[in-house]
Amino acid sequence: MDFDAWYTIAVLIVVIGSLISNRMGMDVAILGGLVMLMLGGVIDIGQATEGFASTAVLMLAGLFIIATGLERTGAISHFARRLLGRPTTIAAAQLRLMVPVSLLSGFMNNTPIVAVCLPIVRDWARRMRISPSHLYMPLSFAAILGGKLTLIGTASNIILMEDYVQWFDSDGAKWAGMLGFDAPSSFMQFFGVAAIGLPCLVVGLGFIVLASPFLLPIRKAVAADDFLDARNYQVGFVVKKGSPVIGQRIEQAGLRQLPGLFLSGVERSGVALPAVGPNLELAEGDRLAFVGVLDSVIDLRGIRGLEPDDDQSQKLEFSRTTRTLVEAVVSANSPLVGKSVRQARFRTRYKAAILAVHRQGAQIAAKIGDIVLKPGDTLLLETHHDFHSTWKQSDEFFLVSNVPESMPLRHNLAPVALGILAILVALLAFSPVDRVAAVWGCALVMILTRCATGTEARNGIHWQVLLVIAGSIGIGNALVTTGLAQTAGEQIATLSGDWGLPAMLLIIFLTGAVASQFITNYAAAALLFPIGMTIAASMQIDPSPIVFVLMLGVGGSFISPIGYQTNLMVYGPGGYRFLDYARLGVPLTILLAVLCAFIAPLVYSS
Repeated sequence: MDFDAWYTIAVLIVVIGSLISNRMGMDVAILGGLVMLMLGGVIDIGQATEGFASTAVLMLAGLFIIATGLERTGAISHFARRLLGRPTTIAAAQLRLMVPVSLLSGFMNNTPIVAVCLPIVRDWARRMRISPSHLYMPLSFAAILGGKLTLIGTASNIILMEDYVQWFDSDGAKWAGMLGFDAPSSFMQFFGVAAIGLPCLVVGLGFIVLASPFLLPIRKAVAADDFLDARNYQVGFVVKKGSPVIGQRIEQAGLRQLPGLFLSGVERSGVALPAVGPNLELAEGDRLAFVGVLDSVIDLRGIRGLEPDDDQSQKLEFSRTTRTLVEAVVSANSPLVGKSVRQARFRTRYKAAILAVHRQGAQIAAKIGDIVLKPGDTLLLETHHDFHSTWKQSDEFFLVSNVPESMPLRHNLAPVALGILAILVALLAFSPVDRVAAVWGCALVMILTRCATGTEARNGIHWQVLLVIAGSIGIGNALVTTGLAQTAGEQIATLSGDWGLPAMLLIIFLTGAVASQFITNYAAAALLFPIGMTIAASMQIDPSPIVFVLMLGVGGSFISPIGYQTNLMVYGPGGYRFLDYARLGVPLTILLAVLCAFIAPLVYSS
């Protein structure tokens, strides 16, 4: 190997070491390595920046916007709540959870699916008296497995397929003619991975159900069920006309055992009902009184057909979809001190409605308008999103803070968002329309129909992910330019030796799975693709089995909590320890690797 090759190896060691140590951001580490390779003369500016204009990066940016629209319309949470039901065993509960999550994750980004499901599964586990540790890891693993059903299931699928299509357009056509295989069709590009992804999903879910009683711990979440130190608010909600909870029993509607929240009373037609039992059926116009912590109040606002029971909230002059929750602490110098909320004309002055008041742990039972405010009172406000910027420097409040993720969902637009997703799937699978144009066209429709606002669309794009992918493609070019990809590919082909194609695919799967534990799955995809092409060239075979097995391998991040973002998201809520992932994830990874190694040559044979 020459100097450029050794220099590239040194840069890779530094980059991977930085990623493992978490001493800097992923994007900083990858882009820093890219700059070092340019300064060393290993790659030129065109090779370094190729990833920034790649179709994979452009597609992912648009898909993030589409996922934001699905999330903000409540399309995910609505179906999740309806499908979970009331299973009688842990195995049935896991299947009820994993099957819909895995199917949904085949068509949208895994992260928002898991993010939306976390509070739903938390409440569900509490009602079913199931340890959350038996549900959260299966939730993450199901989302990962489902991401291998279609092209858009996860970022690494898109990167590998786009690289494969570009390779075919440049170097692969002549090779294909010699060996007798064809370019992947639009249908094959979109659903091709399902030929091994679906068997892996079925086997993987079955293994999780059978093995989890022995391999998953029984633990409480890190954020335990003790809410004594949290601020408690007394809030009211009203059942609106057309609400899906009308006719449901309180327990059936999920309002009986919400974590940190207690349904203290129900008023119907102006009369307080004497007892609030779990079998009480809800009716239109029922006024529900809750006492609980802020996170659970936010969950209540996300339930379709429940709205804050406050006259002042109804009189706010801006749309409910633009409102957010804010906490504000009354200062000693505030003109509010000593006045009731009604006397202070709070809504007129601040363009906000007080939903609840917290005072040193005491629950204030009076009507909001009659509460006389004191210094230190924490007000839970429903207001416009610019309230924070307007009043944060004012001496009328000690503190003003936005409540994260508290804007109400646009439930009425959920069918529109799902329709846009269906159109996208049809365009990508059956239409000759350019993939980038299809994705961005649907993303634009999401914004125009207000499924996602312009601000939400911008905030929904994971810019760090895009930078990491773009930089990784440039580093992958360095592996090709220096011959390192060819050397690594030849070594793997030699290592598989007389064992043939299944052994080689097994090695590729495990290499991708291990690499994705230390660097991101999309970075691993960009770096390992040129090595896979070299292996196919040295063995003179159709590279499609390698490409699709690599999709499964780099996406099989089951071994550690840091291997994939959804694993990390469920780490704390599930009360897991680091090695808990390995206990279930290592045998699952080996099982899937063996399955792929033997199925792929059969289903992708030319």
